[in-house]
Amino acid sequence: MNWQEALLYGAIQGITEYLPISSSAHLILLPKFLGTEDPGLSFDIFLHLGTLFATLIYFWQDWLEVLRGFPKLRLQSSVSGSGAGSVTGSGAGGVSWFLIACATVPALVAGVALHSWVKDSLRENWIQASALAVAGVILVAVDRIRPRTRHLKELTLKDAMIFGVAQCFALIPGVSRSGSTITAGRFLGFDRGAAARFSFLMSAPITLAALIFDLRHWKDLMDSTVGVPALLVGGVSSFLFGMLAIGGLLRLLKKFGYMTFAVYRVGLAVVILVYLGF
Repeated sequence: MNWQEALLYGAIQGITEYLPISSSAHLILLPKFLGTEDPGLSFDIFLHLGTLFATLIYFWQDWLEVLRGFPKLRLQSSVSGSGAGSVTGSGAGGVSWFLIACATVPALVAGVALHSWVKDSLRENWIQASALAVAGVILVAVDRIRPRTRHLKELTLKDAMIFGVAQCFALIPGVSRSGSTITAGRFLGFDRGAAARFSFLMSAPITLAALIFDLRHWKDLMDSTVGVPALLVGGVSSFLFGMLAIGGLLRLLKKFGYMTFAVYRVGLAVVILVYLGF
């Protein structure tokens, strides 16, 4: 792999990891459109390391607040009247490490249980195309119908678990992790910025867990044929474009909705079916 291809892969990963357009679908489709082989596990790990660092660094103040609140966990009745427990004493904008951890558990369980099945059975073009189109339409519909009155300080344990269950659907290539979790947030009545912010915070632990899970294939990493320069270029590229994508999306959502992303998803679905077939 040359450095231009590595740069392109990193840019695609960095942008699509945070925009609700599915990074997994893009990374599966990219070698098909380029007519090249899949770069493999080691390159995928470096790409995800880049976006992991982007999440940690962009939200460093949020993570600092979360860590400061670690020993202050305390459950109390939710002031929102939902009946679910809320966690106080820590967190960025009211989000504690406990809520982030709870939102991570469903995807951890589903990922371990379904990893092989997803990898072997859900990579067909028609599945990715269908997931792209349907999930995009659902995101826009939920955003238009639901109110936007809640903020992160109102996040409850029940909300966190719903976010977590929604994250499981991202195992299907084309659904989008950020898209599914942002849709869940909007369904719960959180404003666009709050839904996106918690979605991004959730991405760090699940990405780290996925990287650790992939390290069981450490022999494959040692045998990588991509080359160290390409690995480094891809990782740095995904980090830089990830930083840009996070900031850009948070700013865009304050003024605009998700229609542009939905149109893109449907258009990409059509391109997949026409260009690559079923």
